[in-house]
Amino acid sequence: MAEELFCQSAAVLVKCKDCEDRRENVRLTVGWQCSSNAVHKKDLTVRLTDDTDPFFLYNLTISEDDFQSLKNQQGLLVEFSAFPQRFIELLDQCIQEQSKDVPRFMLQLIPQSPALDHMPASLNIIETNPFKHLTHLSLKLLPGNDNEIKKYLAVCLQNVKMENSSLQERLRRTEEDLTKRLSITQQTLAEKSKELDRLRNEWTTHTNFIANKHSQEVTTEREKALQAQTHYQQQWEQQKKETEAAHSQTVQHLERRIAEIETINKDLIERKYKSESTIRETKSKLCVVEEECQRSKQEIISLRRENTTLDAECHEKEKLLNQLRTRTAVLEQEVKDKEQVVTKTTEIFESIQEHKKNLEESMEQKQLQMGKLEATVKSLSEELLKANEIIKKLQGDMKKLMEKIKLKNTVTMQQEKLLGEKTQMLQKEQQELAEVQQALRHKEEEVHKLQEKFDATVEKLEESKQLLKTNENVISWLNKQLNENKLAALQETPPSSISSGNLSRLGGVQNSQVHFSPLQLNPSSIPVLEPTSAPSSSTPTGTSLSSKSEPIGLDQKYLQKRECGKPGLSRGGLSQKPSYPIGTVPTRPLGPKQGNPPPATSAYFPGQQPRLPAS
Repeated sequence: MAEELFCQSAAVLVKCKDCEDRRENVRLTVGWQCSSNAVHKKDLTVRLTDDTDPFFLYNLTISEDDFQSLKNQQGLLVEFSAFPQRFIELLDQCIQEQSKDVPRFMLQLIPQSPALDHMPASLNIIETNPFKHLTHLSLKLLPGNDNEIKKYLAVCLQNVKMENSSLQERLRRTEEDLTKRLSITQQTLAEKSKELDRLRNEWTTHTNFIANKHSQEVTTEREKALQAQTHYQQQWEQQKKETEAAHSQTVQHLERRIAEIETINKDLIERKYKSESTIRETKSKLCVVEEECQRSKQEIISLRRENTTLDAECHEKEKLLNQLRTRTAVLEQEVKDKEQVVTKTTEIFESIQEHKKNLEESMEQKQLQMGKLEATVKSLSEELLKANEIIKKLQGDMKKLMEKIKLKNTVTMQQEKLLGEKTQMLQKEQQELAEVQQALRHKEEEVHKLQEKFDATVEKLEESKQLLKTNENVISWLNKQLNENKLAALQETPPSSISSGNLSRLGGVQNSQVHFSPLQLNPSSIPVLEPTSAPSSSTPTGTSLSSKSEPIGLDQKYLQKRECGKPGLSRGGLSQKPSYPIGTVPTRPLGPKQGNPPPATSAYFPGQQPRLPAS
């Protein structure tokens, strides 16, 4: 091939008629080849070979004319110049999909005979989908004859020989390079060995000098470290005693404060229960007041409104009590938090003691390390630096311990301040509780006053009812007495002697009921009567009685209220000027009969003294 475009091995599905389908790895090579035709200079060649079988060979040469016939047969949309690139892209997709279980693109080789000898075979590029297998391209390849196979084998052998010669040349060059490098390294090794001997001698002298110097420095540093250790131990013991004493005092003080707070908390709980009991009593009293208020009419409605306002105030007070309960719970939680802080301080003190023990153990370990350093000569300088760093760390730890102790002192002071604030809060809450209790007492007094007012109104209602009953009895008695007087007067006078004017002054009888008329009657004709219902009677009168009759019942002027507010008749009685109907002439009133006692004045009837009914 003049120009090779593609050369890779791909898995090809080989289908035979008489045998089962199988997969084989075949090398596909695509390239251009110079043609003998003057018009078409290049032809496309496709070759199938097997690396394991040198006699497996299929060839295909496609000229431009052959491609036109192939394009017309298979309906291709690509020109001859772009066909190799598209064909290589399809082969790449087949190679990418060959590792999958269900590949989308696959290569298929269908030989005409199972022996794969001297018969054309078709190479198909197939796209698989669940509905159908689509063949994008189908190429017919011819198997190679003996001459072609020999040429192919000769080319393969030539390539192998060229590769062998190139590898031999590379091997010779590498041997020469390695021999040169080996001679150079041997020379450098001899020089380095001499330098090493010289350095060893210098190192032994230097190490001896450093060892002597280091032993002297170690002795001086030991003495300084022992002095510093004793000094720091004394300081630490003094600070430990002072901190223990201060801590014990703070713990005792906190325990006393906790006991006081617990007693105050118990008092608050007892007061809370007492306030709840008083609230329940007030609720029961309010229920009784509401039941009694339902029995009254207009004034009871106003009392109900006042009771609703009292209920709202009681609910507000209950809300205040609930808020106070929550505050007490918060205070209890804060007391628990303070106890936890005290336990934490004790734990921190224990951790400090453990840290002290760890420091002592680390000091012992460091002393052991110093002994080891004396034994080892090579690492003397490094170990000295480590010892100095350890001493600096110990000094830093001591400084940190001092700072921690100062912080603990500040924390204890802050805790005392917080406890003082909590006591002030408790006192404020006690004052608020006292104010709430006073408000509850005032409300109880107001409820008591309202109860007394309600009782007074009920008594007034009963008195007014009794007065109404007595007034009704008086009115009924007066109506009955008037009716009887008029009947008696009518019976004594003959019908002929009664003129039309007198009839108009006497008042008519209508609907079996005689009504009051402003005429003076004979006092001897008024009998003593009991408050019973008047009997119905009718008297025959003229036409003027029925035509000029007065309204039924007692006149409204006798039902006017007195100055005291009680219903009754007016003081004027019948002495006032009577009202006559229009068109009538007033006549002289009838005088009393001879032989009768003089008339007595009455509050209801002037000139008469009737007896009141026994009621």
